[in-house]
Amino acid sequence: MVIMKTKIITFFVALIALLALGSCSSDNVSDLQLDGHCSVENIKLDDYQGIVDKTSRTITVRVPETYDVTNMTVSKLSISQGAASNIKEGDKLNMIAPQVIRIKNGDVYLDWTVKVMRDEAKITSFKINGIYNGVIDEANKTISVYVPNSLNLHSLTPSITFSANASISPESGVATDFTNPVVYTVTNNTATASYTVTVTAIGKPKAVFVGLPATMNELNIEELTACKWMLQNIPNSLYVSFSDIKNRTIDLSECKVIWWHYHKDGGVDGKEAFERAAPEAVNAAVALRDYYNNGGSFLFTRYATNMPAELGAVANNATPNNCWGGKEADAEKVNSPWSFFIQGHTNHPLFQGLIMKTGEPNAVYTCDAGYRITNSTAQWHIGADWGGYADYNKWRTETGAQDIAYGGDGAIVAWEFPATGSKGKILCIGSGCYDWYSIDEVPSHYHDNIGKMTMNAFNYLMNN
Repeated sequence: MVIMKTKIITFFVALIALLALGSCSSDNVSDLQLDGHCSVENIKLDDYQGIVDKTSRTITVRVPETYDVTNMTVSKLSISQGAASNIKEGDKLNMIAPQVIRIKNGDVYLDWTVKVMRDEAKITSFKINGIYNGVIDEANKTISVYVPNSLNLHSLTPSITFSANASISPESGVATDFTNPVVYTVTNNTATASYTVTVTAIGKPKAVFVGLPATMNELNIEELTACKWMLQNIPNSLYVSFSDIKNRTIDLSECKVIWWHYHKDGGVDGKEAFERAAPEAVNAAVALRDYYNNGGSFLFTRYATNMPAELGAVANNATPNNCWGGKEADAEKVNSPWSFFIQGHTNHPLFQGLIMKTGEPNAVYTCDAGYRITNSTAQWHIGADWGGYADYNKWRTETGAQDIAYGGDGAIVAWEFPATGSKGKILCIGSGCYDWYSIDEVPSHYHDNIGKMTMNAFNYLMNN
């Protein structure tokens, strides 16, 4: 064993000596010049100073908000001593997109990215007390926020997001008196913009989003996403609970539309299951029927499509007969956009102005590849095999409703109960494609149709 160790040690000593001799050989001396520096020390475009970040090798040139960046002159360029650049002083650059400057010194080079940043001064979102979203009118630089009249306008706290690198006055997060309009000024280098914020206390909303919990913040994420959209996009709208409606603590005398978007993990299948899952809604049915009978309209989406039977709007007192749904935590990821079909109803107000796929005039796509969806569905199966409705005519006659959209198997996934006498309209969307929230964020294209359809629904129900 000792002899073996001695031989191994001798071998490695000989190997190291051989490598040392090789490294010193005059035949192996490299002529590469690797000791040069490759930095951008200073740069100006049209005399606007560039900010050099040597860690990330990026250069940012700030320009006024409306400045033409398509033909900017390199008015100054200082680089490491002895180095050369692919761009020189006097060159013209189109800075709509970032440009790469290659600095070479001997046999070493580094690439630097130079980009132009406009001095934008915008408020991108404005929220009161973390709940009530402001509606921003960028053209007129106004922001309108609607809050319940139970709030004290003398002390409301705004949460504001605004352009990167900008400052704002008064500051975000500071309690403010909104009894009168307040002007917020955003400043970003050469750019300045002032927005007039008006907070209106609502005693009589034009539209409400109704839910089972007492407060909006207790909604599940699917419902909360829909509710926030409404508060931001439908003026004079509020969140109210079914208890508020039952106890008549909310004045609905000027309300045009009540929207309930009801999600429950695992689905709600059948009238009895619905009544067990949503007793707050059932208990508010008397007050809701009064609203309906006096001309008030409803938008019911997802499992809320069970509610018309509680209001006496369904001739045979039935609810959707084919319902299911997944759980938000393990929602399905779609490989390609999903759609439902509107053959025969392409002119319905609900489907106007949507993003349509070329060559598919009867398909409404509502989500994009990678979107996570629970496929929560409350639809009407049509067919002689089961469900009680042999064909569409039988379903229409027995329910008193009108079908306006279909699933791939012909099931009715959107329908309405027309206004009759003094009663308002009821619009129902039970398609699993109608989904507001995805765990994984994906770029939105067809998913924009969800907001567009919902806006169409409000306009349809409010104006007819």
